[in-house]
Amino acid sequence: MLLHNARIVLPQRTADNASLLVHDDRISRVFEATTNLPASDSVIDLHGLTLMPGLIDVHIHGAVGVDTMVAETADLHRVSQFLATQGVTGWLPTLVPAPDADYAQAVRAIADAMQASDDSRRGARVLGVHYEGPFVNSAQCGALRKQFFRTFSGAADIDSLPRIPDGDHQVARHLTTMAPEVEGGIELVRELCRRGWIVSIGHTRAEFALLEKAFEAGARHMTHFMNAMAPLHHRSPGPIAWGLSRDDVTCDVIADGIHLDPRILRLLFKLKGAQGLTLISDAVAAAGLGDGAYQIWGETIRVRQGRTSNAADSIAGSVISMLDAVRMMRSLGISDVDVARMGSSNPARLLGIDNQCGSIEEGKRADLIAIDEQGEVVLTIIGGAIVYQNSNE
Repeated sequence: MLLHNARIVLPQRTADNASLLVHDDRISRVFEATTNLPASDSVIDLHGLTLMPGLIDVHIHGAVGVDTMVAETADLHRVSQFLATQGVTGWLPTLVPAPDADYAQAVRAIADAMQASDDSRRGARVLGVHYEGPFVNSAQCGALRKQFFRTFSGAADIDSLPRIPDGDHQVARHLTTMAPEVEGGIELVRELCRRGWIVSIGHTRAEFALLEKAFEAGARHMTHFMNAMAPLHHRSPGPIAWGLSRDDVTCDVIADGIHLDPRILRLLFKLKGAQGLTLISDAVAAAGLGDGAYQIWGETIRVRQGRTSNAADSIAGSVISMLDAVRMMRSLGISDVDVARMGSSNPARLLGIDNQCGSIEEGKRADLIAIDEQGEVVLTIIGGAIVYQNSNE
């Protein structure tokens, strides 16, 4: 398949009037000239649309009425299909603190969704699982249920979190958000990293010195930076000061204009750069459904003008997609090259799959999206196959 006449977002620059050849599930070649293009079974003229790497959402609790905590495999497929319409080509279903039985049911469905054939899925790939908690600080619980928080006393506490078995063609990624100040927290970081988990620091009030120990133990990332963590204080540097001061720590952000003011997003970009920020949605089941009242995580979560709130009036996740986050960052004057880093390359690097996907480079998976000037998705390609095409274009 030849994608012709596109504005292609490459890792370091954009190429106008360019073309891209897809062979099987891979990017075979990028052509920056309009002549001497190869013959192809299928030629799609993109008429100057912007071609970007597919977006990867490492923190999403659900969408279109589906909650990952109670979803069956078919429900997860429905989320994957919706996400493909929003430019997402890979995602980590994200779980909140819950009883063991709930975790077990949720992870079984996620594992089955990962192993499903491409024909049955036809949407964004499920890449693994993200446990948001349960090893987090009850003083920074946000919308998470404190009664299911845990401390760490030994390996059995990690064993209680079900893992996804690796499949024939895919290695499941396991990410957890944790607070290093919980009992046994530093040893927990060390043991998780030893087992191949990705550790992200969040829902935390940890002091600077303890965060340094967490880094030494293997923690390199921070969850929904500035949200659900101790605020920045000039005499008590905590997680925000630590995350800003370390160039070797990456931070993800919810770029909805609600969790973080757009001016704060611009400031974070100035301080951390595109290489230090990852976009997430943190979307809940109400995403894609509009304003209303929804039963999520055992309570009523209301959505009013795009803002979620629970009974305590805490923000309870978002209702945006990664595409909305992309549009927000573009509206702040950030280049498409940098937006692609934050929405695709950086999450791929966080998951350790950047040698396979996350950027438009020859030999990588053909996970691609074409967007128009308004930032709407016109075409989504996953593994070389068209899974969504806007019929209005």
